[in-house]
Amino acid sequence: MHAPEPSSVDPLQPDAGLLARLAALAVRVGANVQPGQVVAVGGQVGGHEPLVRAIAAEAYRAGASFVDVAWFDPLVKRARLEHAGEDTLDVVPPWLGARMTALGEARAANISLVGQVRPGVFDGIDPARVGRDQLPSLRETAGVINRRELNWTVVPAPNAGWAGLVFPDLPPADALRRLEADIVTVLRLEDDPVAAWQARATELRAHAAKLNERRFDAIRLVGPGTDLTVGLLPSSVFIAAGMDTVGGIPHQANVPTEEVFTTPDPARVDGVVRATKPLTLGGTTVDGIEVEFRGGEVVRADATTGVEVLRGWIARDEGARRLGELALVDGDGRVGQTGTVFHETLLDENAASHLALGSAYTMCLEDEADHARANRSAIHVDFMVGSHEVTAIGLDAGGAETEVLVEGAWRL
Repeated sequence: MHAPEPSSVDPLQPDAGLLARLAALAVRVGANVQPGQVVAVGGQVGGHEPLVRAIAAEAYRAGASFVDVAWFDPLVKRARLEHAGEDTLDVVPPWLGARMTALGEARAANISLVGQVRPGVFDGIDPARVGRDQLPSLRETAGVINRRELNWTVVPAPNAGWAGLVFPDLPPADALRRLEADIVTVLRLEDDPVAAWQARATELRAHAAKLNERRFDAIRLVGPGTDLTVGLLPSSVFIAAGMDTVGGIPHQANVPTEEVFTTPDPARVDGVVRATKPLTLGGTTVDGIEVEFRGGEVVRADATTGVEVLRGWIARDEGARRLGELALVDGDGRVGQTGTVFHETLLDENAASHLALGSAYTMCLEDEADHARANRSAIHVDFMVGSHEVTAIGLDAGGAETEVLVEGAWRL
């Protein structure tokens, strides 16, 4: 006898109709799954199951040859953090990385889900231990992405646990419905999401083109607690709203996406930056982040909560202390307009300009010679630094300034 499927009228289960639309967006627009492809899907036990199943069904309808699901259980990770030996916490079995490498070699599609299923699952654990175990993050992922081997995407998976974190003052069922409504808004699912994202992509690419025409030497961010200058590499270019695999498959890596991003010079970052939103690292909320850079390297990292987790990630390797991404986000994006703090980087980074510590995207470099200068690391951690109070200023090689983004509006 088969176990019954969760009832669609269960108030703590996500809406089945929304899941179907999310799955279609992930498969047809985000990853752009091609007939005959293997499709890898990553989700968490305890809340992502309904969307994973909907994505699997949609992927097979799109012609996938096989859907390979990798589950991650936060409670199993907690058990490791509670009981494993200190010297084993950074052990990553080689077959986990080998799977990612093999997916790239197979030119597979990859769909990852976010949305915490058990917020606070690591409460009470020594933050330094939490910072050492960075699974499910894998070192091999950055290489596969930079070689453009996968058509990949990341999408939100609404669930009751995540909804309770975002809307703690609402009853659980109401919190889930509110989160679903916000997801419909930010993913442009009301009418024709394909047409809506095509239109938004055209806007974002136009902004990227204007930035690239100026060939700025650096971008300066100025706002409350922030005065940071981020140097760019000679061939750094801004890109937006999608990318192509090495085989020419277009895909939208993040759904939603509202950013225009580039690869900075990891040796030319100076000043102080204050985060404008909390960051979730491996299930731990890190808030009140303030980071100081000198000569491209982090010389101070503070936070009001979760600082040891943040410092643990920064200590992962040499490149973890330097920047791999600079992204500018305007005020026309749907995420920021909701006013919701989602406690998930996928969404929150699309509400505000952001920086990423760690691995860089070489796809943002036009000259192969600059690839060797791009930052390399096992991590890529985005943290949000933009708001209507933070101004982005372009600097030319002589130091002349041009306003780029002021109060959320493009000035170019």
